[in-house]
Amino acid sequence: MPATDPKPKTAVRAAARQTRARAFERFGERVGAILTANFLAQFSHPPGVDMAGYWPTNEEADIRPLMTALHQRGHRLALPRVMARGAPLRFLRWHPGDRLEAGFGGIPEPAAGAEEIHPEVLLVPLLGFDGTGLRLGYGGGFYDRTLAALRRAGGVEAIGIAFSDQEVDSLPAGDHDERLDWVVTESGCRRFGQSS
Repeated sequence: MPATDPKPKTAVRAAARQTRARAFERFGERVGAILTANFLAQFSHPPGVDMAGYWPTNEEADIRPLMTALHQRGHRLALPRVMARGAPLRFLRWHPGDRLEAGFGGIPEPAAGAEEIHPEVLLVPLLGFDGTGLRLGYGGGFYDRTLAALRRAGGVEAIGIAFSDQEVDSLPAGDHDERLDWVVTESGCRRFGQSS
């Protein structure tokens, strides 16, 4: 997508969904093992670092194998729970195999009474990303608000999870858009230099 593309984010999102769907169809379930291998080859967070991921829906890259591997390495894990529109996400404790309930938009979430975790590492789903670490989300602003809040509270390492085909030349940026520190794809890991 050229840097001068005048399309609004809604049109960019529509194209990005199609791109992601094609990548998902090409890789299928095997992408989980590839992402896990690439992540573990790059990162060596010590046991005890709290991490939050997401439950993949639609054609999002499947990180469930990675979450299982991180659990086995001694990390406390969490999944997001939407509390209200316009509010940051909360991250509630999750173990592989835990029962989830349908939450906002039907996305599986931990039960409301689960322990809250304040992640030091956040694995972030996305529709697209560019070479500056700008992320194209779904339009609700949940992750932008959440990353801003976590960064104000002391910091978080934001790692986007994607297919390499989801990279674009540039994305339209808004005042509240939060950039990723890294992205992990089936092709490897890439740092954007945003970590504090």
